[in-house]
Amino acid sequence: MRWRNTANNYGLISILLHWVIALAVFGLFALGLWMVGLTYYSSWYRTAPDIHKSVGLLLFMLMMLRVGWRYLSAGPAPLASHGRWVRLATKSGHGLLYLGLFALMFSGYLISTADGRPISVFGWFDVPATLTSIPAQADVAGVVHEYLAWGLVIFAVLHGLAALKHHFIDRDPTLQRMLGRAPERFNHDRRRNSC
Repeated sequence: MRWRNTANNYGLISILLHWVIALAVFGLFALGLWMVGLTYYSSWYRTAPDIHKSVGLLLFMLMMLRVGWRYLSAGPAPLASHGRWVRLATKSGHGLLYLGLFALMFSGYLISTADGRPISVFGWFDVPATLTSIPAQADVAGVVHEYLAWGLVIFAVLHGLAALKHHFIDRDPTLQRMLGRAPERFNHDRRRNSC
């Protein structure tokens, strides 16, 4: 498998970024759901939010890397079997996932820095508080963060279901591409057969 994307397949870097980010999103969602129910007397009361914030900031860095990688190594060409609406839905869906994820992380940052303190990332480095003067910042950002988290996870599940639909119903290599297993000749053969 190649490191970079090809005309027909995603490369190893894109695949790893995709799946690590997906695992982080669902892991952070589960951790967030669990930690809001913790009481002050729980041994995880401070630790769980610190882990959540640290992983969230590392996720932000991974997302920046992913965006940069998209410019350095363009993704595979759309499948010849995908019509205009499928291509538009794919592009719009990915755009919404990226936008939603960045908005979610920004709202988390606003919650965490509302009191003016920096965020420590596992004690390795601190991210400074730069925006602290928004009225009711932590409360408003908290509501936004919660709704965005639910919306993003629901949308990510739909994204996964669409990939499964392409694999099992349409029988195209959409899912195989993100697993690094799509046949290199698929696009060429489909174009030739559709002429």
